[in-house]
Amino acid sequence: MNKKLIQTKRLLNIRYDILICLFLLLTTLATYGSVRNHEFVNFDDNIYFDEYHVNEGFTLDGIKWAFSLDDKQGSYWHPLTWFSFMLSHALYGPNPGMHHSISLMIHIANILLLFIVLRRMTGALWKSAFVAALFALHPINVESVAWVTQRPNILSTLFWMLTMLVYSYYTNQPSIFRYLLVVLIFVFGLMAKPMLITLPFVLLLLDYWPLKRFKFPVSRKALLFPILEKIPLIVISMVSVFITIKSIGSVVSTEIVPAKLRIANALVSYAGYIWKMIWPHNLAIYYPYPSTIPVWKIAGAGFVLVCLSVLFIWRFRKQPYLAVGWLWFLGTLVPLIGLVQMGLQPALADRYAYVSFIGLFIILAWGIPDLLKGWRNNETGLGILSIAFLLTLMMTSWLQLGYWANSVTLFKRAADVTTNNYVAHNNLGFTLTAQGKCNDAIKHFKEALRIKPDFETANLNLGIALLAQGKIEKCIEYYEDVLREKPHYATVHNNLGALLLHKGEIDNAINHFREALSLKKNYAEAYNGLGMAMKIKGEINEAILLFQRALTIKPDYVKAQNNLAKTFYERNK
Repeated sequence: MNKKLIQTKRLLNIRYDILICLFLLLTTLATYGSVRNHEFVNFDDNIYFDEYHVNEGFTLDGIKWAFSLDDKQGSYWHPLTWFSFMLSHALYGPNPGMHHSISLMIHIANILLLFIVLRRMTGALWKSAFVAALFALHPINVESVAWVTQRPNILSTLFWMLTMLVYSYYTNQPSIFRYLLVVLIFVFGLMAKPMLITLPFVLLLLDYWPLKRFKFPVSRKALLFPILEKIPLIVISMVSVFITIKSIGSVVSTEIVPAKLRIANALVSYAGYIWKMIWPHNLAIYYPYPSTIPVWKIAGAGFVLVCLSVLFIWRFRKQPYLAVGWLWFLGTLVPLIGLVQMGLQPALADRYAYVSFIGLFIILAWGIPDLLKGWRNNETGLGILSIAFLLTLMMTSWLQLGYWANSVTLFKRAADVTTNNYVAHNNLGFTLTAQGKCNDAIKHFKEALRIKPDFETANLNLGIALLAQGKIEKCIEYYEDVLREKPHYATVHNNLGALLLHKGEIDNAINHFREALSLKKNYAEAYNGLGMAMKIKGEINEAILLFQRALTIKPDYVKAQNNLAKTFYERNK
């Protein structure tokens, strides 16, 4: 009789699991289904879809290039992500709808895996389902799903979830094979995006709760083995960090962004993430990094973080999920919080919360039922509140997704809900220029430059907008004014050289092309422009060498290919 009862319970649990997975699938599709009609956006999507090796699909050269540490337009080392783009491009070409659909499918896989992992580790059906539903429907995750550029984020999370799943099997019945499988999947995750460097730390947290591999007070012997298990993963993580820094190149120095400002912004950002979890309002693709932060904000954020930390650690024995969820949130954000900066660093970013918020979701899913234990109708009430809350998140995410339909709606929204967002104004202006709305574009470029006068990209784009209006002389004059103030802009030198070449001022153009190359050594466009100038001067052999140099840097550079072919033909006829 007991065996039959156990079998009945198992079948019932399996049915519940299947129904919950179906619920998660359908609600996610209902929320995100319209993403298949969205366009690419003009913020880094070109890095993946203008890349020659991606467009060529899977080739031996492409595979070698993906594994290499060559400059990939500021992109870090993630060969597995490059392979995924090569495959999707080979299957669907440059169809944005299909690429968005792939992102959605990966997100759904992450949701289901998260539910399965938590269900297996904790045995808590409804709490695990609630965490997975929050992860599926919270508006903070719209950016990771709706922005094709964030494929590394969601793909690496897929391997994060798979690593946790295999790890749960390993801890249940340890074996060399299962441990090596954990290591292998972990390595694959790092090859999709290096954010998995914090996963060994999370696995150690899970050893305490819910896996209960050790308890406090803990003996050295009981703690030693779980720590030793993580050492190979930590070593691999350190190698990944080294490769990442080497592949990106320069790290922003503390002279440009002082350490005090970084620490202050980190504190305020942590508090900001918590607020966005509670009240996901005014989300944007880019939040400008502040030049100064008021003392009251720093003090307030620090006070909140200290109070929550003290509370959760104080309760860690009776309610271990509080400390585990909190440390998950704090720890996984460390590499992304801005203490080390590379490139155009935002103050914070919605996409950074994709994995980190799982820790906060765990606190909510286990903490709210504990808080309402004394409530007479707590199960029914919790069910009603949960459904109402998830429906609200679903609607909010659906509305947020609408802003990601195209670049105009996306950057207009960002400019509207943030202050001094020079990136949003510049990218909106760029899109308007492409649409032929140059007058409106110029207004946005000027606003970007008002906010950040040394913003090179906006200076360059303003000149392009003037050129699109046919104002060549005004464009030349503008670029010359820019270079008088900031003579180190390689792109401006190159564009000015091209305009002067068009006017017939060959020697002046050559000077600007050479200046551009002195500032940026591997600048294919400048080599091509200088090659054209040398060809006009009759230096045919030198022109050929310059065109060849441009193609060595950028093999798919059509202009240089045509110029080289024509020059060879003219020399040999």
